[in-house]
Amino acid sequence: MLQLKYSNGQVEELAAPWAERFARVGKLLQAFVVRLLQACPNAQKVCALTGLSWHTVNTILHRAVDAGMAHRKIDQINYLGIDEKSMERGHSDASILTDISGSRVLDVVPKRTSEAASLLLGTLTPAQQAGVKGVAMDMWPAFMGAVKQRLPQADIVHDRFHVAKYLNDAVDATRWQEHRILSQQGQSPSPLTGSKYPWLKTYTDGCSSEAVAFRTLNQMNLKTCRAWRIKENFNNFWTYRYTESARKFFASWSTNAMRNRLKPVQKVVEMLRRHQEGRFNYSRHPIRNACAEGFNNAIQLIKANARGFRNFANYRARILFYCGKVELKLE
Repeated sequence: MLQLKYSNGQVEELAAPWAERFARVGKLLQAFVVRLLQACPNAQKVCALTGLSWHTVNTILHRAVDAGMAHRKIDQINYLGIDEKSMERGHSDASILTDISGSRVLDVVPKRTSEAASLLLGTLTPAQQAGVKGVAMDMWPAFMGAVKQRLPQADIVHDRFHVAKYLNDAVDATRWQEHRILSQQGQSPSPLTGSKYPWLKTYTDGCSSEAVAFRTLNQMNLKTCRAWRIKENFNNFWTYRYTESARKFFASWSTNAMRNRLKPVQKVVEMLRRHQEGRFNYSRHPIRNACAEGFNNAIQLIKANARGFRNFANYRARILFYCGKVELKLE
């Protein structure tokens, strides 16, 4: 604001076209800072380049996100994804809502409770909520309950990524248990020594040295080999586009998996049986939280540049700034 003082002592405030009231910097410099932050997610380097304080740069970032969210287009969203992220190692989690088709983050709220998920879904307009066909998520009861309450017409689709993670964890737990038993029996080193990651990798080229070495290991009569084959066979489940066919495959696969009597695998099978409808919905809605998982690298980079976050507002603002696809133009 500009102050204009008349000869009679009267003072009048005039709006400056290049700056806002109480703003530390002008609009052109704010726009330049936004462009710098888009090119370099490290706020400290932007501060060093512009000579501005961290507080000023952070305020500009928040204002850009607020303006972008206020002018975000209200369009139809068919498929959503709900996932959890951590603010910092050992600190509280946050829930993130993504637009799968648009590959963008819609919003972020603290914690991963049913209330948090309901609050996330409440950020959508009634028209958007009514148009949602499916929601991809982990088998987390809090998320499922919130979707059933807020979006009763939408199908819950359990994310393929998380199912694969549970099966990989079961293979690794089987490997660790068998490795310990073989070591106790005097096999030192055991065939499973240092083989954690080969069981988790995918070998697209069967002629590579790693693939040949793994094939030799996988041909041994080990419980880990059986667990790995069970995990690999389940990948066929995601190819079915008819629900009844998917049901028949899962019934056959789960029966075979339980007969192998591998406790880590049995635990995963029991969990999948409890939440089987969410997986069968994948045949009608082949969606997954791949975009949310794809944001992991961006979010990890954001956290690394910020050395972690103690303030949730700053954490949310940066995720929306870099992953929200909002129009970052200050008026």
